[in-house]
Amino acid sequence: MRSPFGPMMGRHLVTVLLSAGVGAGAVAADLSGAARASSSDSSGADVYNHICQGCHMSQGEGAIGAGHYPKLAGDLTLASWQYVALTVLQGRNGMPAFGTPENTVWEGPPGFGLVHLSDAQIADVVNYVRSHFGNNFRERVSASDVAKLSHPGSAAVP
Repeated sequence: MRSPFGPMMGRHLVTVLLSAGVGAGAVAADLSGAARASSSDSSGADVYNHICQGCHMSQGEGAIGAGHYPKLAGDLTLASWQYVALTVLQGRNGMPAFGTPENTVWEGPPGFGLVHLSDAQIADVVNYVRSHFGNNFRERVSASDVAKLSHPGSAAVP
C-alpha cells in the first residue's frame, strides 16, 4: 500500500514527529517556532530515547516502512565518530539536521519546527550510540571535538 503522503510531506512529518518526541524538560520553544534541547537536561541516552529511537528503534535495530532507517546495532560505520557526528549535525538521506544554528527561523509549514542539539548533546549521543547496541568503540568524543566540525549554516571549518 502506498503512503498518502508525498515525499516532502513525509519529511515534514518526520521532522514534526521528532520535534514532538523531545521531552518537555529537554525542549524550550522560542517565538520563531524552532525548538532547542537543553544540554543540562539530557545525556546521550536521553537524546537517543527522545529523538533517535523513533526511527532507529529502541535497540538500534533500524526499521523499514515509511522510510529506511539504518540499524545502528553492530554498525561498523560508527567506528568513525566524525561520520556519526556529521550525520547528526547535517542530516543524511532524509534525516533532518540537528546542528542547525539556534537562531534559525523556521520557514516551513505551521505546526512543524526544528530541533537544535548543542555540540555537547551531539557528543553525548555519538558516545552513547558508539558504546551501546553491540557497538564497542571506546574513543570518547567531546563537545570541543564536535565544535570543530562543519555545522549547517556556517562556513566550513578549516
